Amino acid sequence: MRILIVSNRLPITIEDQGNKGLVVKSSVGGLVSGISDYLSMLKLSPALSSQYIWIGSPGIYIKKHNEAILNKLLKEYSCKGVILPGDMIDKFYHGFCNKVLWPLFHSFPAYVEYNNDYWQVYKEVNSIFAKSILEIMDDEDIIWIHDYHLMLLPRFIRERKPFAKTIFFLHIPFPNFEIFRLLPKMWRVEILEGVLGADVIGFHTYEYSQHFLQCVLRILGYTNEAGKILTEDRLVKSGVFPMGINFDKFNSAIDNPQIKKNVNNLKEKFKGYKVLLSIDRLDYTKGIRNRLEGYDSFLRNNPKYLKRVVLVMIIVPGRVGIEHYQRTKKEIDELIGRINGDFGDMGWLPILYQNKFLSFEEIVSLYNISDTMLVTPLRDGMNLIAKEYIASRKDFTGVLVLSEMAGASWELTEAILVNPNDINEIAYAIKEAVELPIEEQINRNKVMQTRLKRYDINRWGDELMKGLVSIKEEQSRFFVKLLDNSIREKLFNDYRKAKRKLIFLDYDGTVVPFVYQPAKAFPDEELLELFKKLTMNNEVVILSGRDKRSLDNWFGYLKINLVAEHGVWIRRKEDNFWKMFRSLNTDWKKQIMPILLTYSDRLAGSFIEEKDFSIVWHYRQANLEQASFIVKDAIEYLINFTANLDVQVIQGSKVIEIRCGSINKGVIATDWLSKNNYDFILAIGDDLTDEDLFKVLPSQAYTIKVGIASSHAKFNVYNYLDTRKLLKDLVNIKK
Repeated sequence: MRILIVSNRLPITIEDQGNKGLVVKSSVGGLVSGISDYLSMLKLSPALSSQYIWIGSPGIYIKKHNEAILNKLLKEYSCKGVILPGDMIDKFYHGFCNKVLWPLFHSFPAYVEYNNDYWQVYKEVNSIFAKSILEIMDDEDIIWIHDYHLMLLPRFIRERKPFAKTIFFLHIPFPNFEIFRLLPKMWRVEILEGVLGADVIGFHTYEYSQHFLQCVLRILGYTNEAGKILTEDRLVKSGVFPMGINFDKFNSAIDNPQIKKNVNNLKEKFKGYKVLLSIDRLDYTKGIRNRLEGYDSFLRNNPKYLKRVVLVMIIVPGRVGIEHYQRTKKEIDELIGRINGDFGDMGWLPILYQNKFLSFEEIVSLYNISDTMLVTPLRDGMNLIAKEYIASRKDFTGVLVLSEMAGASWELTEAILVNPNDINEIAYAIKEAVELPIEEQINRNKVMQTRLKRYDINRWGDELMKGLVSIKEEQSRFFVKLLDNSIREKLFNDYRKAKRKLIFLDYDGTVVPFVYQPAKAFPDEELLELFKKLTMNNEVVILSGRDKRSLDNWFGYLKINLVAEHGVWIRRKEDNFWKMFRSLNTDWKKQIMPILLTYSDRLAGSFIEEKDFSIVWHYRQANLEQASFIVKDAIEYLINFTANLDVQVIQGSKVIEIRCGSINKGVIATDWLSKNNYDFILAIGDDLTDEDLFKVLPSQAYTIKVGIASSHAKFNVYNYLDTRKLLKDLVNIKK
């Protein structure tokens, strides 16, 4: 077993240095650093596989005659380069990723550029990544896909390898429904379906996970149970896995002689000052301007700290060439210049500013000499810098001022949490930080360090892997019941040998798809022709919740048995009339109807269908998130209300049905079987009402549940199309 790590960029970058040719260099970034640390730990664990290949872009377009360097990447660095032409990179990375997904997912919808060319290239790049993975993957490989650049990739893999083991992890926030829905309908549907191609979907926080589940519910209509989503053909797990850090690496860094020397030199340089530290990549989401304005307010309102504090601000160069980033840099440069001009003099500048990349040794040295760390993004997926700062403080001193909009704030609750949009709150937090007693600093940091040490980068990766194993085991319990080729052959052989054959069929969701308006779910010509052929050599019974008038209109001219309202009405093929299976009382309808009308009024888009002996409340067209609450309340109320009435409250697919309690499909099937001796029985259904049927049929019967869900049926098929295919095959069987 190998782990195939898939990300937009490789942990190494290829640079064209002219006369020196193509040179391989290490990449920087939190994702690369975190994953690399986890992979390093895997090598030390005998229980886990240490084999991996990292798949991603090498950062440069490589022509075919330079492919030798790609072979070198694979052999020496365990990296497989995905080569994209320059114009494609621009529309993919600078276009859709950073002008659509990045601003939208960070709640900056005004910055989004809805460009269809970007979208088409995004799809194409995800497809290219899929082809690159399929070239090397084995069935036992784990495919671990990272971040917003590759949200369509899990589905592309799944379409070609249905049983692939796939994890998708999103490192940035997932927006709430009101923001996500701003994407064009096709984009948002395909993005959600793309992510749902994975077996495990990971997010940093509960909030992001809930936003995703909300969008899946409202856009695709899939509900979830404790984060487990049952799609049309499989079970998917969405969960919270906050990314950790290599705690020991940062905590023990001060023991490194070079870092210790750096720390001593920096402490001497800043002797007599309270040092505030700020390290960010250049990005408008990082809240750098607000942080500077908060610092400006702090200095103005607390003049006693002039020449006693210094803000060391490091800004790592960001995405070059994107307008919003360049504008952000210009604003920051001007604001720093103004603050230094307003407060500084020849001997002291309130802000020491550098625009550069820092090495690990330089970053940890700064962590260890600063009194306060300012991490105040306007929106951030996690922000590992906040965790690194706390972990680096081996003596437990130092104060973290942290934005409550960063994912890390869910874990680092002992930090001074601030609203990054409130300048006054930032200013007050800085004052609180520089005045916080050492004893209080130590108490807070001990708690946070314990938490970070317990849930480190190793545990983060392990829990994702355990989540994959767990969901695969659950999936297997469904897949073992799938009607595979060997079972089909046995079914066909039994069918050939049989002389008296009985077929029970549900209608909606079993032989036709669900539609928003039940009246429009009429049979197509193909289905009518199939039923006509099926009735030539078989006893066919359509057991439906439909009213008798609809079934009569659709199938009355066929030699087929019809059962309406789940067993209340029966029309045998030799009769031209309907009769009740047994006499039923409907006085309860007068009591139930007002209750359902009240709930229907509360749920826009829902409606009530009244039949002779049942009432059905449909809510397929309603807001499904709102429905999940109202329907739950309605069911609880109705079950209590009907406790002493002879009725059943049944929840189906986006419907609630209240019907007479003494009749169901199982009762009808038992009666049917008692009158004839059948040597082949097939029953197919998709709904909860079909479970009554499955339970009463003899052990030799073939019972099939349409959809991947728990059932008393022996076997499953994916959807109504599989039902039709099976019936067509039966029609074409020759003795």
